[in-house]
Amino acid sequence: MRAAAPAARALRCAPPSRVCLNCRRQIRSFSSSTAPTIPPRAGIAPLASRQLLSVAGPDAAKFLQGLVTANVVGKDGLSRTDGFYAGFLTATGRVLHDLYIYPNTKQLAGVQEENAFLVEVDANHVDSLARFVKRYKLRAKVTVRKVLPDEVNVWQAWDEASSSDLQLASTSANPNILLKDVRTPGFGYRILQSGQHKPEVDLDETTEDAYTIRRYLNGVAEGQDEILRETALPQESNMDYMNGIDFRKGCYIGQELTIRTKHRGVVRKRILPCVIYDKSEPIPTSLQYIPRPVVEAEPQRQQRTWCPGILALDALGSEGGAQGSG
Repeated sequence: MRAAAPAARALRCAPPSRVCLNCRRQIRSFSSSTAPTIPPRAGIAPLASRQLLSVAGPDAAKFLQGLVTANVVGKDGLSRTDGFYAGFLTATGRVLHDLYIYPNTKQLAGVQEENAFLVEVDANHVDSLARFVKRYKLRAKVTVRKVLPDEVNVWQAWDEASSSDLQLASTSANPNILLKDVRTPGFGYRILQSGQHKPEVDLDETTEDAYTIRRYLNGVAEGQDEILRETALPQESNMDYMNGIDFRKGCYIGQELTIRTKHRGVVRKRILPCVIYDKSEPIPTSLQYIPRPVVEAEPQRQQRTWCPGILALDALGSEGGAQGSG
């Protein structure tokens, strides 16, 4: 036992040193990566960031009509046959999800009901959307089911040089749904493609990064990383300008504040595209994307998504300063 005493003394910890609290500073680590290339003027991109929810049954149109900001029913009182952009709101008028709704006329994902819709939403929030929709189901004759990516996947196609509408063949063996993206002029087309096939269009396949950069250049926010869930008003992400709100339709969740904001005419901030440049550089005269190495700060408390090159989306407040995050 006496032989072990020196070893015990050797393992004794030294007293902690004193640290001046005034000298402490936050240490941030940085990393860099290659920026995405300039998006092509024409292309087609798979959107892994988007996923679908199936809402089908005799009451599907009436059910969705009371939940979303756009009109599910046409002027004739029948269900719309064209797809459209819309949003789900909280009871206080904040955005839960931005989405596209497609009448499932091609019976994609094995749906056999005539009155059926496919709801496209941020893939990271499809489960929360399913829970939200089921909460209001009550006695409505509808079936709500998450559609897996290997059943139906989402694509975006565009061709800036073409003035004619995109043509897409749809067969019983290879069904798909084509929808013009009306959020901003000339933005392209949304495609729902069954299975893991590429849509049969004469366009080269590109990446989702190319689509994201085109969105930023056009000031189009998408998903709950950009349209903050349960925080942002639909007008702040320009949903009213992008044909996503029908101010003449009847009651839906969150309508009261949305209509009040419309009539007051006061929207304190909106998402706009902006260019970040060095003070030694001349002020840019137009929006453009210049690929540069992406430098990412990695603070301990908050993880941020990458910003492509010098391009970003930001919220411009009524005071003229940048509010929120790009």
